[in-house]
This record gives sequence, C-alpha cells and structure tokens, in this order.
Amino acid sequence: MIVNCVAYQNGRRLTNIPVSEIHSYISHRDCFVWVALNDATPEELQAMQEEFGLHDLALEDAQHGHQRPKIEEYEDSLFAVLQMIERSGDELNVGEVGIFVGTNYVLSVRSRAERGFTEVRARCEREPELLRHGSGYVLYALMDAVVDRYFPILDELETEIENIEDRMFASQTARANIEALYDFKRKLMVLKHATEPLLEATSKLFGGRVPQLAMGLQDYFRDVYDHLLRLHQSIDSMRDMVTTAISVAISLITIQETEVTKQLASYGALIAVPTLIAGIYGMNFQHMPEINSPFGYPLALVAMVAIDVYLFFRFRQAKWI
Repeated sequence: MIVNCVAYQNGRRLTNIPVSEIHSYISHRDCFVWVALNDATPEELQAMQEEFGLHDLALEDAQHGHQRPKIEEYEDSLFAVLQMIERSGDELNVGEVGIFVGTNYVLSVRSRAERGFTEVRARCEREPELLRHGSGYVLYALMDAVVDRYFPILDELETEIENIEDRMFASQTARANIEALYDFKRKLMVLKHATEPLLEATSKLFGGRVPQLAMGLQDYFRDVYDHLLRLHQSIDSMRDMVTTAISVAISLITIQETEVTKQLASYGALIAVPTLIAGIYGMNFQHMPEINSPFGYPLALVAMVAIDVYLFFRFRQAKWI
C-alpha cells in the first residue's frame, strides 16, 4: 500500500503526486520524491523499480524481508535495512523497513510494523533548511527515528529486570525466576540483533570514504552512531546483569536446598533419639539395667523428652529449624 508519494523542491513540500508522474519530478535537479510504502506488493515494488531504477539485489532483499540490519551502496544509491521493534504485551514484535535512497528520491518500504513515519515526515517539513540537503537528510531522519524508538523499549527492559531481581528475594519460586530471566535474555538479544549490525553500518556514513549522498551530513550520522553506541553499551551491561542474576538464582536454589536438608536432618535427629532408646529397651533381654525397675518406663520417657528438648533448642540456635 502506498502511504505517501510527495515531491519536494529546495527543502519545501510541493504536492502529493501519483506514481505515474514521479519521473517528471525526479528529472529536475533541485527536486526529490519521497515515497512511503507499507507491506508493499511485488507489483508496487516493480513499479517503484521502473520509476527509480532500483538495483535488482536491493529490490530482492526488500521483497523477501527478514534481513539483517545493514547499509549497502549501489553506485550512486544506498539501500538501508533497519529493524523496527514494537512492544506487544510481554512480547517484542520485530518489523522491518527498507530504505532506498538516490540523488533525487527516497523510498521507504515498511513491513510487519504498525507504527509508521508520519511524524518524521512532519518533522522534516518543519525544517526546510535541513531538508535542502535532500534525500540524504531524509535517510538520517528515518534512521534517527528508528534508533530513538529503541530507547523506550530499553527503559522498559531495565524496569523488567529490576522487578525480576526483586522477586528473586521474595517468596516467588526459583523456577519461575529463572524462566523469567531467560525470557528477558531472549528479548535483550532481539534488541541486540537490531542494533549491533547497524552500529558498524552507520560508521561508514561519517568516517573514511563517505558515500556522496551522506556528504555534508556526517555530523548527523555521527549522532545516530552515538545513540547506537549508547544502546550497545546499555545492552551489554544488562546482559552482564542477567548473567549475574541467573547465577544468583541458582545459588539461591542451592541455599534453599541446603536449608531443607538441615531441617530434615534436625527433625530426623529428634525422631532418632527416642527411637534409639525405645529400640534398646524393646530388645527384651533378661539381664538389662533397670529392666525390672518400677521407674524404668517413666525415666526412659523423661530421658527421651529431655534429650529432644535439648536438641531442639540447639538446632534452633543454629537456625536449622
């Protein structure tokens, strides 16, 4: 579906145009066309290729989707793939946007993502002096928007790991805590797979041999790189936190098992002493101390109780029970 197809001249919006008139606008040197597609059909992509002369390999990637984040250069054009991560309940949905950028055109192809780039277009149109840079600035604006959307997700993940850590020392079962930690680690890897490849790709837009489309915009792309670097460092820090939390959770399980073992041993000792005394005096041998004493039975009971009381308080002092 075509969301927008707009022509711009000298940083200012001209008008919405039909696809059939794109070629008449991109033929002007000071004009460029910005087209946005959502879940594009093969026919729509084929029409865009005919209008803009898109590279076959880049078009194939856009059609198939599920690409690793990257920025590729094809002669005088660029093709960027960015993953769009959206929160849906407790899960993270991974969408994708492929961005074709040429001297006089920008084509964004969004798939499997609910949120579009309406606010990005409005922001660019409010800044005509920056939009004069042309399609390269639009590429920056789109990349900046996608990267900035990662930060709220990262903040939510930070809150989630803090809640899991709090539950670890509460009455929650250890199994539930470990399952929650592994589920959190999976979400963290989704975010890492979206940002880490893009970190390397973005560095090519402001350092070394910069593509012609990014000339004059190196500072802007460096800003995107800085945001990605912050995300990357935060993700690595949180991965270390998860690793530590899993170790602590396993240690807590070991401690709980040790406490249970102590309690079982304590109660076993309390039962074993009376059993030992009763077993000895239940052997019914003819010659046994106090076997014929009228006080033998009460003395045996008193001895059992006294020893058990003594053991109980010793175990209580040792915090075994």
